[in-house]
Amino acid sequence: MREYIDTVKKLDPTWNPQISEKKGKEGKAVFGGPVISSLYQEETIREEDKNIFDYCRENNIDHVTKAIRSKKVDVNTKDEKGRALLHWACDRGHKELATVLLQHTADVNSQDDEGQTALHYASTCEFSDIVELLLQSGADPTLRDTEGYLPEEVTDCRLITSMLQKHSAGKA
Repeated sequence: MREYIDTVKKLDPTWNPQISEKKGKEGKAVFGGPVISSLYQEETIREEDKNIFDYCRENNIDHVTKAIRSKKVDVNTKDEKGRALLHWACDRGHKELATVLLQHTADVNSQDDEGQTALHYASTCEFSDIVELLLQSGADPTLRDTEGYLPEEVTDCRLITSMLQKHSAGKA
């Protein structure tokens, strides 16, 4: 981890891990840009070798929607690590796809093998619009992952933390 931080500091001497702000003084994006997890290392996959998760990662809404509507794919199907399509859409910041999945009765509180929900993923990646969508769709902000973390504990974004705490208080 220390090597990673040192490398980032070499690439961007102004980088500060304590600041979650993503824009510089002139409003230009600074090194790093939007946070997207590294759940999946991008590689070139031939069309005939793609699975539903590949199409979800690509934000191919038409393909995913057709597969779900034709009953070829269960909207709550999971990959080898227990991640559902909704996890992937939220991890990648695909709000429209997440909305479509939720409209097709995706389990908003589905947990992967590490106990993380789509809300954990959206919070970690700091997609506040998706966090809001999930909360409006009934996501439970009080679900902990296997390490005991709440979605509000995996983000540095104050807006997301505030939204999650407000919804958690409403559940109490």
